Amino acid sequence: MDDLINPAPKLYSRKTTVRDKIQPASLDAGDREPIDALEVFEHIRDITDPEHPYSLEQLNVVSEELITVNDQSGRVRLNFTPTVAHCSMATLIGLSLRVKLMRSLPPRFKVDIYITPGAHSTEAAINKQLNDKERVAAALENPNLLEMVNKSLTSCHQ
Repeated sequence: MDDLINPAPKLYSRKTTVRDKIQPASLDAGDREPIDALEVFEHIRDITDPEHPYSLEQLNVVSEELITVNDQSGRVRLNFTPTVAHCSMATLIGLSLRVKLMRSLPPRFKVDIYITPGAHSTEAAINKQLNDKERVAAALENPNLLEMVNKSLTSCHQ
């Protein structure tokens, strides 16, 4: 346990989420139901932390309040908060969030992922990496890194 960055993280309860029902009459034939922050949150809440057997929601790394979605323009902005300001897993967490959303959202969405301002000692460098297409593509070509990402995408609640 001595080699853990945060050996005793604070755990939070899983939140109950309730979706407002869109009445079928309010959607015209052929319309799609808009994607909102809650839907994005439900895609990412159960991603497993790379260091602990807990979800990112349980560690309060992600929350619905840190997600903004503009369905009309196809934009998602997601902030996440590492458990410690010097977390060396922050880039891996951000990459896992990006991959999960790439696999879950329609391709019309552009996703921007940032560390919550002031939450990490190297947030500017990590933000740059996470939002650079070439760096993300290069990272995902690394089989060891891709294996770690895929492992984190396996829910810890299964």
